[in-house]
Amino acid sequence: MIRMGLFTCLCLLMMKGVAQKLTDKVDVFMGTGGHGHVYPGATVPFGMVQLSPDNGREGWDWSSGYHYSSDSIAGFSHTHLSGTGIGDWCDISVMPTLNSNADVRTAFSHQNESGRPGYYKVQLNNGIVCEMTATERVGFHRYFFPGNNAWLHFNMGFHINWDKPTDGFLQLLNDSTLLGYRFSTGWAKNQRVFFAARFSAPVLHKVLNDSMELRTAKGADANATLQFSLQGKPLVVRVALSSVSTAKALQELDNSRNLNFDTVQNRADQLWEKELEKITITAPPSLEKKFYTSLYRTCLAPVVYSDADGQYRNQDGVVHRSKGTKYTVFSLWDTFRAAHPLFTLTQPDRVKDMLNSLLSFYNNNGLLPVWDLSTWETNTMTGYHSIPVLADAILKGVKGIDVTTAYSDMLKSAYQQQRGVQDYIRFGYLPQDKHGWSVTITLEYAFDDWCIAQVAKKLGKTNDYKTFMQRSQSYQRLFDPLTGFMRAKDSSGKFIEPFDPLRSEHGFDGQYIEGNAWQHSFFVPHDIAGLAKLYGGKDSLLAKLDKMFSSTSELHGDNVSGDITGLIGQYAHGNEPSHHIIYMYTVLGHPEKAAAQIKIVVDSMYKPGPDGLSGNDDCGQMSAWLVWTSLGMYPLNPASGVYVFGYPLIENATLQLPNGQTLSIITHRQKTNSPAGIQKVVLNGQKLSGFVKHTDLLKGGKLEYFITGDW
Repeated sequence: MIRMGLFTCLCLLMMKGVAQKLTDKVDVFMGTGGHGHVYPGATVPFGMVQLSPDNGREGWDWSSGYHYSSDSIAGFSHTHLSGTGIGDWCDISVMPTLNSNADVRTAFSHQNESGRPGYYKVQLNNGIVCEMTATERVGFHRYFFPGNNAWLHFNMGFHINWDKPTDGFLQLLNDSTLLGYRFSTGWAKNQRVFFAARFSAPVLHKVLNDSMELRTAKGADANATLQFSLQGKPLVVRVALSSVSTAKALQELDNSRNLNFDTVQNRADQLWEKELEKITITAPPSLEKKFYTSLYRTCLAPVVYSDADGQYRNQDGVVHRSKGTKYTVFSLWDTFRAAHPLFTLTQPDRVKDMLNSLLSFYNNNGLLPVWDLSTWETNTMTGYHSIPVLADAILKGVKGIDVTTAYSDMLKSAYQQQRGVQDYIRFGYLPQDKHGWSVTITLEYAFDDWCIAQVAKKLGKTNDYKTFMQRSQSYQRLFDPLTGFMRAKDSSGKFIEPFDPLRSEHGFDGQYIEGNAWQHSFFVPHDIAGLAKLYGGKDSLLAKLDKMFSSTSELHGDNVSGDITGLIGQYAHGNEPSHHIIYMYTVLGHPEKAAAQIKIVVDSMYKPGPDGLSGNDDCGQMSAWLVWTSLGMYPLNPASGVYVFGYPLIENATLQLPNGQTLSIITHRQKTNSPAGIQKVVLNGQKLSGFVKHTDLLKGGKLEYFITGDW
């Protein structure tokens, strides 16, 4: 009986297959080519360390340090940005070689390269096998050298794109420990990264700043070349980071002394598995790979900035201590749209600290962040989009933040003395002769002001509510009924002529940032009814949307923005201003039109492999769109606590909700000759109409889609 039982079990396992881990369904190379700007290296969810290869190339497509088109590696650095449009970081570069030559760049083949969440591996053409994994603040390297020659190069002068080193320091503390720091300036100013490294074998010979006599090296190009005697064993290197000091980095290093490479790799895999288990889906394998890769990418930013005890060094050099974890890398122009609303479902243990990181930025810098990099205000992009992130959390009742303080900080942004705010208030719109990107800024300020109004209402501040609701209607002043577009005006109230809706001007003098009139004119997520009224009714707005998707994909101008990618007509999925537009179809009563465009986008703009993204992933926003869309919904207005239905791509899904409840999503598909679309949606027996509220989702239970169409 026992033997038969074992045989039966084996047969069942062979028939059903062993359950595949969710981390196996992540393609870390998806989007590393094209314009995805993502890195393939090792990190844990939101970790301070992102240990990944750098090609040593400059250029827009090397913003993460790595691009799949390259065939050489110049080093493995410990900090990387995921999917950004500007290159920075790549701090503390380490490279194994077979000699002490200064030129360390080495060729490799993608056939000898692999990766998965928390792990990266490549065999260089010189025979060195390189493996990477990480904890939250420590990068682990393991190198297998083909012979007795084993060298490591530490280069504090390595940099890409905007970033330039200003100072560096290296000190060989003993025969197995190296300390140092790298200071730099670039997209963010006054960047400081401190580190401590320990080797599994003693240093045999050393060269610091071209001297065999020194034990320290200082300067913007500080470097060290170290030789090891390995006696056939691999060289394991642990590199701990700190934003405060080398002493703090050394402390973090000592805390990891009992960890070996394989243990850390397994822990990283377990952390990622736990992260991906928050939303499990049943879907065709091609969608599963895209979905779990996207869910993985939503957990790469923002990243931990404080040390384990909460200390961090601000951009002004002052050491502060956060109550929880201090985060940085807030790409808010992108992530306020879908990534941060997703966090309120998937990151209940982190959201509070992320929000308090925005508030501490105010305390340290005087305003809420626009684009926080290394605690520096880069002032990149338009709007003041800390506000919808805070408002969404406050309106959803997220605990752990001081709402009164948050509201006060929000008001400061809305009345600031820069970024065109005062002219926006004075004229009721931002004139183009006062500030560039005037159309985009007016529309985005109007939405942000609507968010402030909702918080004011919640707090019982009636006068503020009236003021900001009035300001939220500023978009109406730029609407041109003759063309059906939002257009720039000058200070006298006249539209700027000539006008071409296909014209894109990438520079500051443009009227629309990273886009044209087509992509920006529909950004009124807080008042679709009001926008429709401007067009003369829902049918007219619907016709305008149809024309957007059927229009030519031509772009005019001498300096067309390279960010306008993933075009379907003039809908540009490769950049964020278009991300909500498809869901306007549902609001206007035509979910079948939303379904048709969702199919095109998901099939053509998200594909496994290096060229799998239609534009920059932008710290997870592009990925968050796919996560929401796969589940059949999207936060069209990202601060409303309402998710608009689109068209579910999954067969079923299970969401582990932040309050401990579970939500099951089931798709009932009816094959008919009618266009694909949602026929009805039922939550726990109650029929819904076009959307579901966040508060209702949190109750858990069963969400059922009844749809037509065969995908």
